[in-house]
Amino acid sequence: MAGSQRMRATSPSICVEERPAVSTLPASRFAKIRGFVSQRSMIRVLLAVLCILVPVDLAQAREIRIAVLAFQGSERAARDFEQTFEYLGDALPEFRFVMVPLDLAGVSRAVQSNSVDFLITNPGNYVELEGRFGVTRVATFETRENNVAVDTVGSTVIVRNRDDHPTDFKGLVGARIAVVAADAFGGWQVVWREFEDAGVPLTKTGGLVETGFPMSNVIEEVRAGRTDAGVLRTCLLEEEVAAGRVSVDEFAIVAEKDPGGFPCRRSSRLYPDWAFARLATTSGDLAKSVTAKLLEMVPSDGRGWTAPQDYNPVLALFRDLKIGPFEDLSRVTLFGFVREHWHWFAIAAVGLGWWIVHVVRVETLVRRRTAELTREIQERGRAEEEARAHRQERDQFSRLGILGEMASNIAHELNQPLAAITNYAEGMTRLIDAGRNDPAILRDGTRGIAGQAERAGTIVRRIRSFVRRREIRRENLDINEVVREALLLFEATAKRCNIPFHVRLAADLPQVKADRIEIEQVLLNLFQNAVDAMANAKQPERGIVVSTSRTDGKVEVAVRDHGTGLAPDIEARLFETFFTTKPQGLGLGLSICRTIVESHGGRLWASNEQAGGLSMRFALPVQAEDGE
Repeated sequence: MAGSQRMRATSPSICVEERPAVSTLPASRFAKIRGFVSQRSMIRVLLAVLCILVPVDLAQAREIRIAVLAFQGSERAARDFEQTFEYLGDALPEFRFVMVPLDLAGVSRAVQSNSVDFLITNPGNYVELEGRFGVTRVATFETRENNVAVDTVGSTVIVRNRDDHPTDFKGLVGARIAVVAADAFGGWQVVWREFEDAGVPLTKTGGLVETGFPMSNVIEEVRAGRTDAGVLRTCLLEEEVAAGRVSVDEFAIVAEKDPGGFPCRRSSRLYPDWAFARLATTSGDLAKSVTAKLLEMVPSDGRGWTAPQDYNPVLALFRDLKIGPFEDLSRVTLFGFVREHWHWFAIAAVGLGWWIVHVVRVETLVRRRTAELTREIQERGRAEEEARAHRQERDQFSRLGILGEMASNIAHELNQPLAAITNYAEGMTRLIDAGRNDPAILRDGTRGIAGQAERAGTIVRRIRSFVRRREIRRENLDINEVVREALLLFEATAKRCNIPFHVRLAADLPQVKADRIEIEQVLLNLFQNAVDAMANAKQPERGIVVSTSRTDGKVEVAVRDHGTGLAPDIEARLFETFFTTKPQGLGLGLSICRTIVESHGGRLWASNEQAGGLSMRFALPVQAEDGE
């Protein structure tokens, strides 16, 4: 053969085709045929004698190529399956059986290109090739213990034997795990399923460390402490102990299962052994001849070939992990997602139906309630109950109430720019009628009209911003800026009542996280209450003092009047819902204000001043990044 491919005769009709060095292979439970050395030696001697006495023309024998998954190299593959190849060569002398040791990728390429006639591989690789290329198993390697067939492919998870070593898979959360390869059947996929069943998906571990073959590399990684655990095929640990390369108590087994008659320690369930399979293009007569001879082969040390076994457990593993033939299951489609989670969609459908009914019912009730309120505005109790049940509607009602108290003052403030606009317009008309079409004068007049219109528009926009229905939106606010905006909105009321406001705002205050409109609502309530308290004050010229400060990690706002203060019985009930001292009051203002402030993590309180009058204060927490 050309290149590095050479033919090495192991019998007159049996050859091993040596390939270039096998690349790193994934781990799987490799079928180990333990024949007696003396028997193999005797066969070699007899074959050599036959070659001398009865020459055989190997060139006339038909070559049958059998790919073997060599997970530990071509020499180990030749040693493990030597007896099988010698037997087939003797039983079918018209054929020359050639062993082709390959890694997983090489086996797939050989099957795809039809460059081999049969293959011997682990159950996981067989199931994948069956789904992709239609290969068919004709025999299964079998192990019998006490004359009972047992599955033999499994995994063992080892850790260093210390007092605090993990005893189950949950103890490996965050652990780095050594494996020969991520796509190895017995070297990872088998135990991967056990991890998933134990509620420890791969994402919860510290990841896989692929060592490549031989599988003894996994042992070295764990021994050196470069990984926390390692995955071996079953019985490899016992082989290493028997060879003296590992001491009996050097490693502990994680999640060790009951042996159940199996001679080796393991961490996973067991699966059927290796498969002998034919390709879809292999002759049916050839497949029957090879199958018949395999089934007639005398088992060695309880291990031999038997009728094809059930590989459904392997399919179930692949289905659970969504790999191999079931890799498409890992690609989420809308239909697949709905089918997998149909019960949640059913619950959601019931919930959606209930929600639609609920929305229709609520909408009907709201419309009915609105009509009743329109007809019977005096039924304040029902409106107050609705306001308590729906905070947004309650706050909206409170803001509209404040605006109602300020309506006459706002109307007066709007009259000023409107009157100015009228005056400008009439003056410009008279100039035009008099024939004085001076562009400069007319331009000043139109600018005056535009300025007064902008002034009126600003007033209207400020009112609309305050009263419109909106979602609560908390943002970083400068409390001084909020106080100034509230004072601008209340300016007309203060002027009409002829009560001065004295503003004392502290500098460099930290920001607070709050809803601007809600805080303005609190301030306007406090301003209006302070103006009402000053109605019968002896010294109204002392006015109302609005101040801000920082105290104990909070920003504090105070509104102080110079009225008569509060009597003790009134002070005790000041924040009760529906309690009011105003003839036309609803008793909701201060209750709503306290609810708003407390929802922001702050508090609202009142205190009488020794010099006379009452101070209403509220405090809001500052932003965390300020280091408080």
